[in-house]
Amino acid sequence: MDDAWAGPTVGQVGELAVLDRIVRRLPAGAPVLGPGDDCAVVAAPDGRFVVTTDMMVHGPDFRWAWSSPADVGWKAAATNLSDVAAMGATPSGLVIALAAPQDTPVAVLESFADGVRQAVDALSPGCGVVGGDLSTSATFTVSVTAFGDLGGRGPVLRSGAHVGDVLAVSGELGRAARGLARLFRDGVDEHREPSRAVTVASGADADPDVDRQRRPVPPIADGVHAAAAGATAMLDLSDGLAIDAGRLARASGVSLALDPLPELDAVALHGGEDHGLLATFPPHVALPGGFRRLGLVVARGDADLVRDGEPVPTTGWDPYADWDGAAG
Repeated sequence: MDDAWAGPTVGQVGELAVLDRIVRRLPAGAPVLGPGDDCAVVAAPDGRFVVTTDMMVHGPDFRWAWSSPADVGWKAAATNLSDVAAMGATPSGLVIALAAPQDTPVAVLESFADGVRQAVDALSPGCGVVGGDLSTSATFTVSVTAFGDLGGRGPVLRSGAHVGDVLAVSGELGRAARGLARLFRDGVDEHREPSRAVTVASGADADPDVDRQRRPVPPIADGVHAAAAGATAMLDLSDGLAIDAGRLARASGVSLALDPLPELDAVALHGGEDHGLLATFPPHVALPGGFRRLGLVVARGDADLVRDGEPVPTTGWDPYADWDGAAG
C-alpha cells in the first residue's frame, strides 16, 4: 500500500494546515503575485495569454488501485501543459482545485503536489502553481486551469490547415492505450474490479506502457518550436489520433490523408491519452523538434481522414460513450 494512505486525514487536520503542507511542495514558478492572495497575477508580456482547464475525477479518469497520488498529480499537470503547448504557447502558471473526501489522508494531497512538481520540473521548467482551492466531496476530483504566454506570436489554431500542408506529429502514439488495455487485462480481480494487489502481482505495475498511461510525457517544448516554424494548425492528442485529426480536419475545412506507416496501427489511431501534438506545416518547412511526417492535407472530401483512399473512422475516447464505471 502507498505510504500516502497513512496518517492524519484532511478532516482531522483542517484546511489551513492542509494548504500549508501542500503549497510548500508545489513549484513556485515566476508569477508577478501568487499564491496567497485572493487572485494570482501572471505576466502577459504582449497583452494576450492562452487559458485552458481540465478535470480529472476518480472513476472515469483514474483509479487509486492503478495510480498513486503522485501519478495523478503528474497527469493533471501534464494534460493541461499539453493543451497550452498545442496553441504554440509556453506554460506560465497553473491553478489547481481539489475536492477530497474527509477521510483522505493529508499525505495523499502532499504526494499529489509532489507529482505536480515533478511533472512541471520535467516538462515545463519555470511554470508554477499560482493558486487554487480546496473542498470536500464524496469523490476525489481535480480541476486544473493552465495559462500560457504566446511570446508575441499569434496562437496556432485548429482551423488553419491548408491543402498541400504536411501533417506531422510529435510524441508517442498508442503507448498510453496499450497501458490501459494491460491494466484492464492484468490489473483487475475476479469481479473485474481494479485491484492494486493483482496489478503488482501480474507485473502490469512495472510495464513501461502502463507508466505512460499514468504519467504521459507530452512534448511541451515542441509547441513553441512548431509555432516558430510556421505551423498552420495544431492540437493536443488527448482522445486519440483519429478522432483528434477529424477535429482538425473539420475545423480547417479539409481532409487529411495518412501515409501508409506501420506505426499507425489500430491502437495508435484510436487509443487516447498520449498527449502528443498533431500539427500541419507548409510543405517547404523543415519539421521542427521531434515532429515526424504522418501524411498530407488534401481537399475536403467525403471523409475527414483517409488512408490508401479509404475512410478511417474518426473514433477515440469519449467519456460519455465509453465509460462503463470501471475506466482508469
